[in-house]
Amino acid sequence: MFSSLKIRNYRLFAAGALISNTGTWMQRIAQDWLVLTLTGSASAVGITVALQFLPMLLFGLYGGVLADRLPKRPLLLGTQSAMALTGLALAVLTLSGQVQVWHVYLTAFLLGLVTVVDNPARQTFVSEMVGPDQLANAVSLNSANFQSARLVGPAVAGVLITAVGSGYAFLFNGLSFLAPIAALLLMRTADLHGSVRTPRGKGQLREGLRYVSAHPELIWPIVLVGFVGTFGFNFPIWLTAFVHEEFHAGAEAYGLLNSLMAVGSLAGALLAARRGASRLRIMVGAALLFGALEALAAFAPGFWLFALLMVLVGMFGLTVNVTANSSIQTATDPAVRGRVMSLFMMVFVGGTPIGGPLFGWLTDVYGPRVSLAIGGLISLVAAVAVGLLLARAGNLRLKVDLRRGRKHLAFVPRQQKERLTAAA
Repeated sequence: MFSSLKIRNYRLFAAGALISNTGTWMQRIAQDWLVLTLTGSASAVGITVALQFLPMLLFGLYGGVLADRLPKRPLLLGTQSAMALTGLALAVLTLSGQVQVWHVYLTAFLLGLVTVVDNPARQTFVSEMVGPDQLANAVSLNSANFQSARLVGPAVAGVLITAVGSGYAFLFNGLSFLAPIAALLLMRTADLHGSVRTPRGKGQLREGLRYVSAHPELIWPIVLVGFVGTFGFNFPIWLTAFVHEEFHAGAEAYGLLNSLMAVGSLAGALLAARRGASRLRIMVGAALLFGALEALAAFAPGFWLFALLMVLVGMFGLTVNVTANSSIQTATDPAVRGRVMSLFMMVFVGGTPIGGPLFGWLTDVYGPRVSLAIGGLISLVAAVAVGLLLARAGNLRLKVDLRRGRKHLAFVPRQQKERLTAAA
């Protein structure tokens, strides 16, 4: 489960990321709650989230081109430093009492611009640290790392916001980027696995898109992740609205819900790390359960049942993301991996500028329960459709066997059906 942590460079990277991720989760909670208290509107929270991810939708593929073209370690030193500055700027504005909602919008957009380059560079740098044999394990542990921070960050942020306000959460986030910057500086460059750097040239963006379109094992997971990310991952809107409107609680309850979701997400990431190999059928099955549980949670009558369902939603949602991420990375030629992963991230988080305002409006007009149910049902339908398309691309059919001791549902090659018919 933890085999890639034997590698020194990856251990440094993981330790720095854990501290930085904790600060990131603290800022996310503080940012959402600050916007809600400044405006009293779920739509405003949706706009904030949308602005943070809009640059990924607009420029995400160009970030992948840069990640393929430039050395990743120096590139990450630059992006991590820039992200630290956005956190510190928001901290100064909030602690000085000058913060307005447009300040939050602006810093969210600037953070999104940096993420356009940081995300594909960080995703593909993993293979340089651990090599191809440990890539799937390291991708899973990256997600476990992010979710471990999510256990701590929201809970601490909830207490901190209640006690002294949002400004100190932003300050901690800005300072937390010192940890990954130090980790990158302390790495042994001789131990890194060399990667093919793409020279500057024309048509590199189109080349990446053509590569993905020619491989069904890449395009359909990206499509599924796009639907799930756009319509099923609007938790800043849903959780703030459920806490505020349905359960009549405060920032501490919001932080607790995020931490409980992280418990499930962490379990999903560790189970993925233990499996090692990434199977697309696991991704599709997890997406089915994710959508169904989200729709069910929409009608939970009380806080604790809702919280329990959010743990399961977190587990299966993370399983979808990790399985798609690692299967795409391992199936992609290293020369185009940055562009493919930028498309993956663009589709996953770039749909937020569409989903955020849409589900913010649905939440304001029809309430959080209807909004969450719609998001879950769309994710469920998308999982069914992509599962059928992948089965068709792999020339598979669904076999149902209700006999005791047999696997009741399984995908088998279509030729097997023909052989059985001939034998009969």
